[in-house]
Amino acid sequence: MAEEPRQMLRYRVLRYTPNLIRDEWVNVGVLLEETEGPRRAVRVVEDEGEIARVRRLHPGADEGLLRALPSEFDSRLRAPQEEVRVYLEKLDQTLSNVLQLSPQRGLLADDFDAELERLYGEYVSPPPSPRGVVRNMRGWIRNRLRDVFRRRGFTGKIDTSVRVEEFTQPGDPFKLDYAYRHNGTRGYVHSVALNRDAAQAKVLAYTAECIRARAANSLFTAVTEVAPLAENPRHQFVAKLFEEQRIALVPLNRIEKWAEDLRPRLQ
Repeated sequence: MAEEPRQMLRYRVLRYTPNLIRDEWVNVGVLLEETEGPRRAVRVVEDEGEIARVRRLHPGADEGLLRALPSEFDSRLRAPQEEVRVYLEKLDQTLSNVLQLSPQRGLLADDFDAELERLYGEYVSPPPSPRGVVRNMRGWIRNRLRDVFRRRGFTGKIDTSVRVEEFTQPGDPFKLDYAYRHNGTRGYVHSVALNRDAAQAKVLAYTAECIRARAANSLFTAVTEVAPLAENPRHQFVAKLFEEQRIALVPLNRIEKWAEDLRPRLQ
C-alpha cells in the first residue's frame, strides 16, 4: 500500500487580470507553501508557448510584465519573511493590481516539488490538444524526467530549480531543472525541446559556459524529446551547440538507462 501523505501544504493560483473592469483573468502561476514550515515556492509562465497562450486569450497582454514574472517572484520570495508577508498580502487584498492571488486552499502531499508541478499542470499549463499534441513540450519532458527520478528514489539526493545567477549575472531568473554532486563535481540536468525552443538551448549553452568559468569540471546533460535528426537543420544546430559546450544530449527513449547509470554516482 502507498504511504500516507505526510505534508500539509497550502496553495494559491496567481491570476493576470489585464482588464480589471471586466474582471477577466488568466492563470499564470501557482504559489505553494508549507503550513508548518518555512518552505515557499512559486512557478510562473516562462516558456514561449505559455506566454503565447496568454496573448491569444488577451491580445493586449503586457508581455514585458509576463516575462519579468520569474525574476520578480524570485527576488520577492528571497526577501526577509516580513517583506514577503506584506507583498503576498498586497496581492491578496488589492483590487487594483493586474496580478492577484486566488483564495488559499489546503492539501496533503508526499512531495513538495512534485505537488508544485502537478498544480501548475492542472491550473496553468495549456490544456492538451484535442489531437493529442503536447503544447508545452519542455514541461512534458521535465515531468517525465521528474517521474524517472522519483521512481529511483533520487529525492533528497538531487536539487531542483537551481538558480544560476551566482555564475552569470545578479538577477538572472534562469533556473536549471536539476543538479547533483559526484566526487566533488557538480552535475546539472535540464530539459530542452528540440522541435520548439532553440532559444532555450542557447541559454543553456551560455549558462554552461559561465558555470565552467568558475567550476571547470561541471557536468551538463540536456534531456530532449527525441534524438537529433540528421535531416532537421534545427536539431543539428542544437546538437552542434551542445557538442561545442560539452553538454551531453540524452533523448527520452534513453533516459531510463541514463538515470540507472547516474544512481551510483549520486551523493
